[in-house]
Amino acid sequence: MQNKNFRKQLLLLPNNSYYVMYKNKKYLLTKQTLLEGKLIKVYAKCLSMCDIVSGNYYPNIKEGLLKPCEMSDEKVIHFIINLEVLS
Repeated sequence: MQNKNFRKQLLLLPNNSYYVMYKNKKYLLTKQTLLEGKLIKVYAKCLSMCDIVSGNYYPNIKEGLLKPCEMSDEKVIHFIINLEVLS
C-alpha cells in the first residue's frame, strides 16, 4: 500500500470506540491495535443508514497491507482520510 496519508491518519486515531463524522453522517468507529502493533482493526457503523466500513491493516507488511472486509480498499482509505473525530 502506497497511501501515506491513510497510514498516518490511521496511526493517529486513538484506540477505542468513539463517534466520527463522514460525509455529513455520524458513525460509531472502533479501532483496535493488536499483536504489539502488527494488526490494526477498524470497524465503523453509520448510525443513520445501513453502511459500514471495516478492514484490517498490517503496518509491518511491505509498506502496509490493507485487507478490507467485503468492500474496496478505496472505500476504507477515503473514510479514514476524510473522517472527523467528534469530541
